[in-house]
Amino acid sequence: MQICDTPQGASNYWRMHVPTNPYFNPECECFVVLILNTRRKVKGHHMVSVGTLDTILVHPREVFRLAIVTNAAAVVLMHNHPSGISEPSEADIKVTRDLIRAGQLLKIEVLDHVIQGRGLPGYSSLRELGFFC
Repeated sequence: MQICDTPQGASNYWRMHVPTNPYFNPECECFVVLILNTRRKVKGHHMVSVGTLDTILVHPREVFRLAIVTNAAAVVLMHNHPSGISEPSEADIKVTRDLIRAGQLLKIEVLDHVIQGRGLPGYSSLRELGFFC
């Protein structure tokens, strides 16, 4: 199992595993949850939703469903921006805050929300950008 305790680790995991998912479409936003154990090792991932060119619909029920079933200690939220620019939108920030609160109620820690783009470094971490309280 791959350790995923940094945004770079999450981004590496994405590049190695998510594009091979049959439902992944790089032309649309795809929202993925990495399921982690207590040692921050990835137990697996779940593609929650595939959206449109610039929008995606996510709900805490679907985001945390597999985390609950698999007894996850923590999750990393991830999605791509088909534009290649990984800068978070206001909607990304709002959804992240809502999901952090939902995770707190469930006692499942949301470690980060990483947005995949292109180029270097190729991702943005909402935690590193200061959007986690």
